[in-house]
Amino acid sequence: MEFPEELKYTEEHEWVMIEDDIVTVGITDFAQDSLGDVVFVELPEVGAMLEAGKSFGVVESVKAVSDVYSPVSGEVVEINEDLPDTPELINTSAYEDGWMIKIRLSDTAELDDLLDADAYQAFVDEQG
Repeated sequence: MEFPEELKYTEEHEWVMIEDDIVTVGITDFAQDSLGDVVFVELPEVGAMLEAGKSFGVVESVKAVSDVYSPVSGEVVEINEDLPDTPELINTSAYEDGWMIKIRLSDTAELDDLLDADAYQAFVDEQG
């Protein structure tokens, strides 16, 4: 399993890359591995307002259908246009090509609630 040090994580298995006030969100290597082959992804519209901890989309795999939760509050400024046609990018490139959405952060204090790579690794180990 890969948990890049530069990212932040949630206990719902989303990853967050922070670039100024824009955060890129996807699901972790652990999550995609647990789900198996991803066959469908539902994403919000650009302009949608998200609330931290609330579902923003769905990932469907051969094993399960799972909600994906927003790690932060803010406005969706971009979605990964490739995912509807090639949802398997989540399996093959969870941290690069498989990103899901970009959010303009409305409350930077919410970043303090996210886990660093070591804390997420420990959380995953406890689950396992």
